[in-house]
Amino acid sequence: MIIGISGGTGAGKTTLVNYVAEILGKDETLILSQDRYYKHLPALSFEERCLINFDHPDALDLDLLANHVVQLQKGKSIKSPLYSFEQHLRMDEIEVIHPKKYILIEGILVFAHAPLRDLFDFKVYIEADINKRVERRMERDINTRGRTKAEVMARFENTLHAMHSQFIAPHMHTADVVIINNDLKFAKNQMQEWIATTIR
Repeated sequence: MIIGISGGTGAGKTTLVNYVAEILGKDETLILSQDRYYKHLPALSFEERCLINFDHPDALDLDLLANHVVQLQKGKSIKSPLYSFEQHLRMDEIEVIHPKKYILIEGILVFAHAPLRDLFDFKVYIEADINKRVERRMERDINTRGRTKAEVMARFENTLHAMHSQFIAPHMHTADVVIINNDLKFAKNQMQEWIATTIR
């Protein structure tokens, strides 16, 4: 079973995806993130790579991700890329990933590419208030991706809000379930109820 999980940046997807894996059983659940599939552009300088709009679907090789999902669906292993957000480049290493009973595909733009979206048995959209999303994205990017507060705020003002409206938010209305994640306990209860009534 393949479940796509999307929503705006900072909506809390990673936390809730990991919670879904706990419910379904970690040994039977594979989590595959779109973040592995940013395009590899070593011909560009670091400064040029910093100017890329990473919140636009064109920044991602979503065709490769869709191909890998098809392979997993067929019971085949894949060689997934690894990506460095500090350098904006793919790493030299790859990771061999084996299929499991449940496959969770997560990322802000996984619903924006029809060939990928059409592979999902279920689509889950994580929604959160804009102030919550800004706060969470700020904390993540500063703590784990080497960004400054000014960089994060500039990205929101220059690209994130516009990309959310154009490529992410419209898919909330076509999802099988919308989970409201302003309060994590409430969101987890929603998710647990949906899984109990729909998947299990």
